[in-house]
Amino acid sequence: MLMVTKLPGSDETRQIGKATSGCDIPSKASEDAIVRGKREDGTPWWAAFPEPTSTPVHIEPQTVLELLEQQEHVDDMPQSRRLLLVDCRRTDCAGGTVSSSINLPAHNFFPTRKSLYALCKQAGIQKVVFYCGTVQSILCSLNSYLYRRPSLTPMLLPPGSSAGRGPRCAAWMQDYINDVGGDLQSQVMTGGIRGWVRMYGDRMVDGYDEKTWKQLLSEKSCT
Repeated sequence: MLMVTKLPGSDETRQIGKATSGCDIPSKASEDAIVRGKREDGTPWWAAFPEPTSTPVHIEPQTVLELLEQQEHVDDMPQSRRLLLVDCRRTDCAGGTVSSSINLPAHNFFPTRKSLYALCKQAGIQKVVFYCGTVQSILCSLNSYLYRRPSLTPMLLPPGSSAGRGPRCAAWMQDYINDVGGDLQSQVMTGGIRGWVRMYGDRMVDGYDEKTWKQLLSEKSCT
């Protein structure tokens, strides 16, 4: 199924990429968490794509909140909407998303960079901010290194580990921006959606589900 989305400031609806299950609350969440981290041959999902060369710039939730609040006051002025949020979660996209986010699962993101960039330029977007579940980039990046060296043993990470979907997508996007010489900013939100909910609860969260978050915030993840 192709994901269709409308970017802020744009009158056109375009196909951006391949979506899996959108943001539906998953069944058998723990099993999904284990499956989504690996391909059929047992390697992590990101091994199918080039390793990013850029280091993603982090943006704090407080800054994102301030930008969103500014945009709320300029809804009648599309040219002033400069921020796009991208939720990189897939089957674990439960409990709600930060307001105005679009859902582009990390597993399908790499081939869509060109399309997303073109749409952002058309809509006048200046900053794309990616986020996932949580961000534990040091351990995850180390495992990404270890997986590519057969003589070394990858570390055991919690179910659902994926080398940091938000940081990885932000870095892939920045790689593309650098290649084309663009001025679009690609960043990753520190702490992911869990960090946001810990700080702000249901504030500016679309589809907030208190019961789901009570469970999610009691778990640890490296996604």
